[in-house]
Amino acid sequence: MHNVFDTPSRLRPAAALGALLAVAALAACDRPNAPQTPTQRGDVTTSRAEQRANPAREAKPATGEVAQSTESGGKEVSNKVKDAAITTAVNAKIATDPKLSMMRINVDTVNGRVLLKGAAPDTASSQRAEQLASSVDGVVSVDNQLVVGGKG
Repeated sequence: MHNVFDTPSRLRPAAALGALLAVAALAACDRPNAPQTPTQRGDVTTSRAEQRANPAREAKPATGEVAQSTESGGKEVSNKVKDAAITTAVNAKIATDPKLSMMRINVDTVNGRVLLKGAAPDTASSQRAEQLASSVDGVVSVDNQLVVGGKG
């Protein structure tokens, strides 16, 4: 008895290739509106090329928008890095003050505007925190929302 698996291994790829070609030929027969003449095939190819070229032409103006978006995104990241540096500097200055270092003061910075939240032991300490924050390079303004005598 002859088994399919007894076929020499060098014939298996050829049989697989033959089966693949047969399937491809049958699939091509089922394609509706397939061009029959070389001229028709050329027309279809030209039409497809034009369709692909049109979106490319329309995309050129969008390139400027992408560049502008990338630039604004870069500025946004740069601002966030600057804000983080300002927050770190303000926190460092507050940590060196004997009265303020014991308090829980939250420092947030957005576009160079510093927000101080939490508690200060007295009015002088609250004003000192504001002064320290405003002395940091890059600070545009300070919103002092410290609660005097509170626990923050």
